[in-house]
Amino acid sequence: MFFTLKYSTVGSRLKHSSFHFHSLPTTFTHRFKSPIHQNLHHLLEKCSSMRELKLIHAQIILRGLTNENLTLGKLVSFCALADNGDLEYARLVFNKAPEPNKFMYNSLIRGYSNGDDPMEAISLYRKMIGSGLSPNEFTLPFVLKACARKLACWEAVVVHGQAIKFGTGFQVCVQNALISVYVVCGSIECARKMFDGISERTLVSWNLMIGGYSKMGFSKEAFLLFQDMRELGVEPDEFTLVSLLSLCSQVCDLDSGRFLHLYIEITGIEIDLIVRNALLDMYAKCGHLHAAKMVFERMPNKNVVSWTSIVTAYAKHGLTISAQKIFDNMPVKNVVSWNSMISTYVRGGRCREALDLYLNMCDLRVVPDEATLVSILSACSQIGDLVMGKKIHNYICSNSSIRGVTLYNSLIDMYAKCGSPRIALDIFYKIPEKNTVSWNAIIGALALHGRGLEAIDLFEKMQACGVRPDEITFTGLLSACSHSGLIDLGRHYFHKMSSIYGLSHEIEHYACMVDLLGRGGLLEEAIRLIGGMPMKPDVVVWCALLGACRTYGNIEVGRQILKQLLVMESYNSGLYVLLSNIYCEAERWEDVKKIRKLMDDYGIKKCRAISLIEIEGCVHEFLVDDKRHEIWRSIHSMLDQLTQHLKFSGYSCNISSAYLDVDEI
Repeated sequence: MFFTLKYSTVGSRLKHSSFHFHSLPTTFTHRFKSPIHQNLHHLLEKCSSMRELKLIHAQIILRGLTNENLTLGKLVSFCALADNGDLEYARLVFNKAPEPNKFMYNSLIRGYSNGDDPMEAISLYRKMIGSGLSPNEFTLPFVLKACARKLACWEAVVVHGQAIKFGTGFQVCVQNALISVYVVCGSIECARKMFDGISERTLVSWNLMIGGYSKMGFSKEAFLLFQDMRELGVEPDEFTLVSLLSLCSQVCDLDSGRFLHLYIEITGIEIDLIVRNALLDMYAKCGHLHAAKMVFERMPNKNVVSWTSIVTAYAKHGLTISAQKIFDNMPVKNVVSWNSMISTYVRGGRCREALDLYLNMCDLRVVPDEATLVSILSACSQIGDLVMGKKIHNYICSNSSIRGVTLYNSLIDMYAKCGSPRIALDIFYKIPEKNTVSWNAIIGALALHGRGLEAIDLFEKMQACGVRPDEITFTGLLSACSHSGLIDLGRHYFHKMSSIYGLSHEIEHYACMVDLLGRGGLLEEAIRLIGGMPMKPDVVVWCALLGACRTYGNIEVGRQILKQLLVMESYNSGLYVLLSNIYCEAERWEDVKKIRKLMDDYGIKKCRAISLIEIEGCVHEFLVDDKRHEIWRSIHSMLDQLTQHLKFSGYSCNISSAYLDVDEI
């Protein structure tokens, strides 16, 4: 109905004086003086815009040529494939054709495979088969491309079978398309079978297979294929080298990366900027700063990718100041460049600087992406900046294009660590498609706030939803049991982890169990558990046991732990502070002196704790006896007044001056 109206509207306009045929451009009217079909075809070939095409289409309608498939096919082809075409208009023309031919189907399928609705290409293919038309080598590659874009593996298998049936399955362009779709869908074995069955492989075939192995992280297979390729005399190109270098970056395979670099130098193969950037990125991610600098300095031309890679190289070596200087000197920055520097600060614990950089980025109107916001939410989590966290949340809510599950998970973590578990829970329930990380994040959030029974309830719901828990899930679950004193449930889930789910107990799970048993006063059971561990206890395990020793005043176990620490040559200040506090509370001052002497002998320094406080939307950090704040005198004066007030109220402190502040662990 719509298309009929469109036809009649165009026709009626041409009949009125305001839109006569002579109103077409001069070149059009001149060409229409020749025989009709020849002129129409010639005009369609020269057509450069949808406006011109619609004028030609109007002539086709007026002259009664709507049954001419050759003419309509060219209309459909232009609308579906031209850069300035209109796929919707192409479909309208197609739907009005009495008997669409193979050319029309192929044009539309190709258009949809490249467009926003690739599933429509698959639907059109089914319709084409149903109409009795056989697909050819111009049909199947684009149908398979649509399958790849939608990860429609089973549809691709069906198309594969039909390709064999129709006799087009042995054409190299179809075989290459099948390799591509199997790689994208993760069926690397099927892709390799297809590759091995190609009698005359092209360079595209080799690149697709090597690229597939590279994406899957199969280093050995990719390089063996590269070796076979060279032995058969097939020269690699830039795509081959970029795939292999990217693989080396992914798996941190410096030796293979250096081999590729040597191959480029010896063969003298021409490489472009993309290969040079891949080479630079490989050295940067493999931790070879000197080689990365060398590649960067020798590059005849550099783009934003080159600069970002060298910033990443310096950041990976912890040279944040040098990375910042290079970043500041970058001629052009994109969002990836900003992300690299922001994440560098976050990983280094310099969260305030990361937030300042983010604000600077926004001032310059650089639009943040998902990676930016995840880093900033992580920074907010670390320093408890709920105000900035809420601002990021509001920004995410106002931008529907960046509401990915990773961001939702980061928001859950941020609200939990900033003291708002209820909001974290609300966000969790609003996630449209939860993944394992989502469940882990909320279970960990509830565990952090001592809401163990709620965490266990969510764990049961997680299983009911068919989501399989992993090792991180059980870390959160055992931590929830520990913080809520659920000893029996903790034991139950610890054993269930291996017996039901087949997951190995890691050091983190043992630490949670030691903490759980220690808090419950079951020190002997905790010690037996440590003795049965398949790995050596680490600082976290001993710290959990020492915490229990302090709670229950068990000096003897504390003494045994000290022996283990001396054997391990562990110099973690927190453990020695805990031991000192245990002796201090037992008023064993000689032992306190021994601990302090040990710390001095080994050069162990007590870490100074940093506290953070939010005042009127601004987060301030401070240390003990801190004088950095601009109004520190007023702050200390107020603290003195509070201390005097406590004394006058009858509060007394019996803690000896020898006591080491456990909050500074």
